[in-house]
Amino acid sequence: MNKLFLKTLSLSNVNGALLLLRVGVSLMMLTHGYPKLMRFFADEPIAFTSILGLSAAVSLALAVFAEFLCSVLLILGAGTRLASIPLIVTMAVAAFHVHADDPFSRKEKALLFLLIYIVLLFTGGGKFSIDYLWAAKRSPGRR
Repeated sequence: MNKLFLKTLSLSNVNGALLLLRVGVSLMMLTHGYPKLMRFFADEPIAFTSILGLSAAVSLALAVFAEFLCSVLLILGAGTRLASIPLIVTMAVAAFHVHADDPFSRKEKALLFLLIYIVLLFTGGGKFSIDYLWAAKRSPGRR
């Protein structure tokens, strides 16, 4: 019970929380990215919102890249900070462009994802990530 009121952070708890956040949010985003991936490779003509003057096909390809590929990278913790950038852009476009005229309840999910991806941009993947293994391999004295 006393641990609930500690004033200091346990680094192992922070690393575990980053793992949970990365994997959890990425699995949730994959439920949006995978159907877009299937739509991108389907035989039907692409019907997708044209974003910022880009064609529907390019807009869909960028959404697939962010929501599917970058989510897989986040699960692995590979290039966490870089992989979060396309997701930040995609969620900002979803919240402030695609749903610009919609009520807050429609924008809320995109804004929640956006907030989480911004946190991951600042924190990185943590100890339980491929990023950490790569960094440890580059500087063997640090762990």
